[in-house]
This record gives sequence, C-alpha cells and structure tokens, in this order.
Amino acid sequence: GVRSSFAEISSALELIECAPDAYRHVIEMLRIGREGGVRLFFIGNGGSAAIASHMSADYLKNVHFTTLCFNDPSSLTCISNDLGYDRVFSLPLDHHARIGDILFAISSSGESASITKAVATASQKRMNVVTLSGFNPNNALRKMGGINFYVPSDSYGTVEICHLAILHSMLDEIMADERPAA
Repeated sequence: GVRSSFAEISSALELIECAPDAYRHVIEMLRIGREGGVRLFFIGNGGSAAIASHMSADYLKNVHFTTLCFNDPSSLTCISNDLGYDRVFSLPLDHHARIGDILFAISSSGESASITKAVATASQKRMNVVTLSGFNPNNALRKMGGINFYVPSDSYGTVEICHLAILHSMLDEIMADERPAA
C-alpha cells in the first residue's frame, strides 16, 4: 500500500550513493557558475525528460540561470529520424555547450544510449557532468559522470522521485542564497 511505497522512497533517499562531498561540490559549482554565466543543461527520456523540463524551468525562473532542455518535439523527431535517437541530446550539446557549463544527465536505468552519448559529448566539450541514475549500481552512466548520484532501487517511481528530490534540494539551497538573512 501507500505506506510501503513511502517507506521504500524514504529508504532509497537515505541510501543514495555518491561521493562524500558530491552534493556540496554541486552546490558550490552552481554558486560559482551562476556568477560566471555558466549555463545548465538538463536531459532525460520519459519520466526523466519531465524532470529535466521541470528543473530547467525552475532553475531559470527561480535562480536566473540560462538553462536548456532538449525536449522540443520537432527537434527530437527530426534528429531521431534522420540521425538516430542516440544523438537527440549529443548533437544539440555539441553545438550549444561551452567549457564549464553544467550537464545534469538523468536516467533511471543509466543505460540509455541517448544519455550516455550526450555525456561523452559533454566530457569532450569539457563540461561539468552530474549524473542521476538508479537500478543497477554498475550502470554505464554512473561510470561516466564527474559527480554521480545513484538511487539503489529498481522501481521507476522511487528512482524518479529521488532524482527530483536531489535536484530540487540543490535548487532550494541556491534560492536560499538570495533570501535576506533573518
């Protein structure tokens, strides 16, 4: 029932795997990046695409980052049809990314070729890469990012909720910087 679902989500949140200072490092990267005009890119498929769109809008609106999220249906279908779905994020990243920009790559499985190919492109462009994945602890995406957040669950709902919680908590910290001290 609902209580067991909440317990699973709570447990997964407590068990998120990342480097000891990963969360603080991303917060600092965001703080410094905002002052330097760094742009944020958010990518994901399916439910992760919804998270990417949500976070792109929130970081733009609430903390005034320039954000990009490649979820436009015309671009997605054009690139998919003409070049292959595995290039839907890597092609626009190749054209838009600059050194020091930040990519948030979101994939429940960590095995989506469109996401891993984009991370490879981001690395070549010397972007900062933050990955959010779940399911298998040895997934491809987790091995590729500079900073990785892994949710130890094989439930899409649990993994997606945890990814959203991670990204929202980072946003809340940056928003707190703008509030007057009490």
